[in-house]
Amino acid sequence: MRKIFILLAFIAITGIANAQGQKLPIDPDVRYGKLENGLTYYIRHNAYPEKRADFYIAQKVGSMQEEDNQAGLAHFLEHMAFNGTKNYPGKKTMLNYLESIGVKFGANVNAYTSFDETVYNLSNVPVIRETIVDSCLLVLHDWSGFIALKEEQIDEERKVIKEEWRTRSGAQSRIWDKQLPVIYQGSKYADRMPIGKMEIVENFPYQVLRDYYHKWYRPDLQGIIIVGDIDVDAVEAKIKTLFTDISKPIDPAERIYFPVPDNETPIVSIVTDPEAVRTQVTLYIKHDVIPAEVKETQGGLVASFVKSLASNMLSDRLSEISQKADAPFAASYAYDGGFFVSKTKDAWTTIALSKEGKVDETLASLVRENERIRKFGFTESEVERAKATILKNYENSYNNRNKQLNGTYVDEYVRSFSDGEGIPGIEYEYNFAKQFAPMITAQMVNQVIQQLINNKNIVITVTGPEKEGLKYPTEAELLGIFNKVEAEDITAYAETLSNEPLITTMPKAGKVVKETTDAKFGTTVWTLSNGMKVVLKKTDFKDDQILMSATAYGGTSIFSDVDMFNASLAGMVPSLGGVGNFSATDLRKVLAGKTASANAFISRWTQGMNGSSSIKDAETMLQLVYLNFTSPRKDEGAYTTRMDLIKNQLKNLSTEPSSIFNDSVTSSMYGNNPRMKNLKLEDAEKLNYDRIIEIYKEAFSNPGSFTFTFVGTIDEATIKPLVEQYLASLPSGNKNANYKTYDTSIKKGKIQNIFDQEMKTPKTSVFDIYSATLKRDLKTEISLSALKQILDIVYVRTVREEAGGTYGVGVGASISRIPDGQTILRMSFDTDPERVSTISPIIDREVKRIAENGPEDTDFQKVKEYMLKKFQEDEKTNSYWNGILSTYYFYNDDNHSTYQSIVSTLTKEDIKAVTKQLVSQNNFIEVIMNPKK
Repeated sequence: MRKIFILLAFIAITGIANAQGQKLPIDPDVRYGKLENGLTYYIRHNAYPEKRADFYIAQKVGSMQEEDNQAGLAHFLEHMAFNGTKNYPGKKTMLNYLESIGVKFGANVNAYTSFDETVYNLSNVPVIRETIVDSCLLVLHDWSGFIALKEEQIDEERKVIKEEWRTRSGAQSRIWDKQLPVIYQGSKYADRMPIGKMEIVENFPYQVLRDYYHKWYRPDLQGIIIVGDIDVDAVEAKIKTLFTDISKPIDPAERIYFPVPDNETPIVSIVTDPEAVRTQVTLYIKHDVIPAEVKETQGGLVASFVKSLASNMLSDRLSEISQKADAPFAASYAYDGGFFVSKTKDAWTTIALSKEGKVDETLASLVRENERIRKFGFTESEVERAKATILKNYENSYNNRNKQLNGTYVDEYVRSFSDGEGIPGIEYEYNFAKQFAPMITAQMVNQVIQQLINNKNIVITVTGPEKEGLKYPTEAELLGIFNKVEAEDITAYAETLSNEPLITTMPKAGKVVKETTDAKFGTTVWTLSNGMKVVLKKTDFKDDQILMSATAYGGTSIFSDVDMFNASLAGMVPSLGGVGNFSATDLRKVLAGKTASANAFISRWTQGMNGSSSIKDAETMLQLVYLNFTSPRKDEGAYTTRMDLIKNQLKNLSTEPSSIFNDSVTSSMYGNNPRMKNLKLEDAEKLNYDRIIEIYKEAFSNPGSFTFTFVGTIDEATIKPLVEQYLASLPSGNKNANYKTYDTSIKKGKIQNIFDQEMKTPKTSVFDIYSATLKRDLKTEISLSALKQILDIVYVRTVREEAGGTYGVGVGASISRIPDGQTILRMSFDTDPERVSTISPIIDREVKRIAENGPEDTDFQKVKEYMLKKFQEDEKTNSYWNGILSTYYFYNDDNHSTYQSIVSTLTKEDIKAVTKQLVSQNNFIEVIMNPKK
């Protein structure tokens, strides 16, 4: 508890009256309560989006409550919650109802199981009728205490979970299986991965699952969370009535939060795997968690604020190091929070992606930077920047407080229930933060952080690829590095940061030479003096948000085959080297306290930028756009570090099964087309940074060909002079710049590629693709989207549930603009090598069934309902309109005006027709990767 007292002492010296003991109020907009049986509930009215609500039930139990003979059953039980309950009997009754109202399995209906909690959700439910609210409450009611657990369905689900295990049993999963017993030695966390043990999952007696369920799924450990466009009083009354049939437990089992022991000497874990592609070094310094009774006070808010400050500042220092050519790591960050997966121990944590063969230097650097903080602390300028950034985040949330999605509140209330966090509301938090932030100095922050950083409770982990010739330091060598660095004569951190503005010499402003209004979309369209087109749409979907996008033709297509990979990486030039006179590191410092971004991209046929800002930082966003066009900066050190990381990963991907499989898919589809190849190590060796920068400049040398779109809280009178200053001032270049065509066609005919591959966890991976040329219009695009979603439902029913053959089939369908009409339907899945011959034919069978007979009516209606619901949700967001307007004004494609009418009048015959067109052109590719025996 020593460190907790240190933190609370810090809170006291800030001079905030009663900060330690004053309990936070509960947000007055939240209806919080407990039933006599112990059930907790949170209810909040939120009309954004209108006629939508989220229904959650959180359980304060997970895999940590399992006995040894139940390993994996917390997760198994989560699956069974969707396979029949008291009021929704049978395997599909619940999901059939939910999908009939547009609540889609996976997207809107889901759950997760972790070590200490299990959470079920119904999201974006269209609460257009009171009966829907009643039905969703009934789902939560049944999940609380009335899951059927029928024996036949338990046995069917065993196969599904075995396939989930198979799909997820990659390098990272195997690393965790070896790592947790070491870093959690002496704790139950060492042996409770939620996926469990397959020998138990496949063989447990039915009663063992029921025992877990009845012991732990009980009202005193459950929280109901309902947020949305609902009547709070009415919902509260319904909860009080509906959940009274769940009895208060008598002599319930104690819900124990299992401890993580302290350690005097460092714990070291080194785990490698032949299929790992990255080397990671992590330094944990464990400490006690902040008690729940403190989290719910003003002191808890201050503590969270201080931890965020320190995390941001150390992350910035580590990022600065990573930009140097001789940096031993390519990326690094720090945070203070739960010790990996545990709720009962926190840790000051520093993580780095190490360059291969540089593990010792990476660890030394992490220890050194922590020691530098312990000895000298952070500077006042660092603290002021970090405060400005965090306060700006508070301000953004506060300004948009009336336009927050339901999920924002739900996440907050789940944390309140599971972790004991306070929920005073953003208005209280923002005002309180503005009050105490000015009192926080570097000295105060340093007093806390310097006590957290010490040589006790140390855990060091190293993970990475296992391959010939690559050696890792031993445990003794890592401990030696730790001790050696601690004894170094470390100097204080020194930074040099210019006070100059982003743009030192303002460009000569251009003009808006033409202005029109478009009643169709409620937009204003400006033509600038350099030829650039600017589209503006004012919305009220957020109270303080501006989104920006820009597009022009060109992309990698305008560069030769020789420059293909140089061009594919050119979009990273500004993010890697910075812009103007500022490195990427310094740019982050300059932008502290601002909400403004502009990020360049270069795709196959186009280049452009995406950005966002608050109202008052719109000028900063446009300055960044100007600098992205005119002043991309070269940083050899940052480039060298990035390329070291890319090359290391490419080396390791050459033996990683999923990467080999993807390469085989690409080769089967496109042959040896150099424009469609994936980047390989030999290609990376030929990359040229100077040429990459030249390509970037060439791609963005024609500003007059760009179309910009701005959507959000826009004031035209305010933004017009900014557009003239920073966009119209750019040189025109070639206003008619275009892309160059080249062959991207998919191989014709029927092709099958079956091969064997060495792998640690045996599984067969299958990729099927139909290709065709169809007429591209909005109805075809909508029909393909519907086909994809229908197949999602079909494959869950046939491949996952009836056959138990896979955890899930991934389906995708698309039609391209360039080349016009090139259409693909792809399906991919993993399965048991012994069953692939029976599972794989189902994929083709179901596509051809739809081509011949059309989809089943219930599947079709579910998809239509979801598409209409999703459209209604999307059209109330700035991001939707940013995409719609960019597509309309640049490509001249209207994907909005007739969308709803096309979906409403879509028929099963339309789906049958588009599927038949796809299948009838007889282009089918299948790639199968089997494990080498």
